[in-house]
Amino acid sequence: MPTLDLAPLLQRFFLEHLALHRHLSPCTQSAYRDTFRLLLRFLQRTRRVRPQCLPLQALEPDTVLAFLEHLERERHNGIRTRNARLAALHSFVRYLSQWLGPDLPAQTRRVLALPRKRCVTPMLGSLTREQIQALLAATDATWTGRRNHLLFLLLYNTGARISEVLSLRVADALDPGAHAVTLRGKGRKQRTLPLWPQTRRLLRRWIQQNHLASTAPLLPNRFGQPLSRSGVAWHLRQLVARALPRCPSLKGHCISAHTFRHSNAMHLLQAGVLPEVIALWLGHESPNTTHLYVEADLAMKQKLLQRVTAPKGARVPFHPSDKLLRFLDQL
Repeated sequence: MPTLDLAPLLQRFFLEHLALHRHLSPCTQSAYRDTFRLLLRFLQRTRRVRPQCLPLQALEPDTVLAFLEHLERERHNGIRTRNARLAALHSFVRYLSQWLGPDLPAQTRRVLALPRKRCVTPMLGSLTREQIQALLAATDATWTGRRNHLLFLLLYNTGARISEVLSLRVADALDPGAHAVTLRGKGRKQRTLPLWPQTRRLLRRWIQQNHLASTAPLLPNRFGQPLSRSGVAWHLRQLVARALPRCPSLKGHCISAHTFRHSNAMHLLQAGVLPEVIALWLGHESPNTTHLYVEADLAMKQKLLQRVTAPKGARVPFHPSDKLLRFLDQL
């Protein structure tokens, strides 16, 4: 079988398959791009071959496993990140399987058999209404402070993903008839969510005071460009530090922009909104994702437990186990 070059196949995968045929969102394309940048640098270092000269046969199970271990051990990536990188590689190999057919090297095809690594699902972190209010109150009256206040209020009001809010244009921000905001979520799906009167007032004031055009980013940086995720993370760390003296309960919380999304969902659940409705609100593809909030709400579980009394059955007699079972019990 002739040797196939990796470079032209990878370029075709990005320029035609992802962008044109699958029409994936820019966020997904960026995640795939980052995966292959990391992989090519890893192969360049371990094989001492320039990425442009790598053969397709270099993409085989042992190499991919070594790359995934490198992500965990040397780059300290979590299991979820590792699995996301593997998903990008699987997508590329599936594309090659369709495009090349029987000409795809067997060792490359075997990459599809590599399983995701199992991980423990973490408990969802959320904040109380008082903690959210303390964070919003910690913003100042400067241009940056007013923008940050609107940003985090929007995140909490809508439960949006940070990428959905950062991609908002002024035209998306207000629907004059419905007092709502239009978000573009995963898979380019749109959803329209209502806004609190306070959020609407701040939005109108922000747009008017800054003379923002309808096509301009709603929440720009000081250069007029959309805020970056890293920029939001930096401002949020500063905000938490300022809010801590007035709200000591924030200490110990791992707070990110996504925490506002979790908090919105948790508070909707506590208000009696059905998980299926919350799934539509958050833009979840499956209601099963939303049921994680039910699992995380200890107060709701305690209320359910109060409806059931503890059993008052007879004592179960104790029967000592034999020697082998005792050995196993002590392990």
